[in-house]
Amino acid sequence: MLPGRAVPGLSIRETDAAGFARAWPVFRDVVASGDTYAYAPDITLAEARALWTTPPARCFVAERDGRIVGLSLLKPNQPGLGDHVANAGFMVAADARGQGIASALCEHAMAQARSAGFTAMQFNYVVASNAVAIRLWQRHGFAIVGRVPGAFRHARLGATDVLVMHRVL
Repeated sequence: MLPGRAVPGLSIRETDAAGFARAWPVFRDVVASGDTYAYAPDITLAEARALWTTPPARCFVAERDGRIVGLSLLKPNQPGLGDHVANAGFMVAADARGQGIASALCEHAMAQARSAGFTAMQFNYVVASNAVAIRLWQRHGFAIVGRVPGAFRHARLGATDVLVMHRVL
């Protein structure tokens, strides 16, 4: 999927702490694999909900045919003097990958960030072995601006580098 192209039947909407439980199966499965997110693989629903829905964090879900197939997080990258740069995270259900959902969530997050007054977006922790995500974010205008050697304990690969990616909105 190319940036700006709609995914048929997909809707993206904001959810709150109460609604996060419906997104939990996607979150839990993505994190449990231990290959893309630094969250503990055994993170609880309560911990995940707090991280993704407690303001200033905002959580959005992507739904198709009444089923949540993805979710995104949007928040300031830093407090205070760094709060003009957004940070975001994206998760897609395993059986819905490769269908343009992450791309649609990224486009949506950038639009939401612009409307909230953010001037840039930064991904602080992109696992270097996640080539699909890196290519996707680059197609959306993100550049690799840094590398942190061995910062991620990958479930299968061991110590893996982490990339910092950034783009102006």
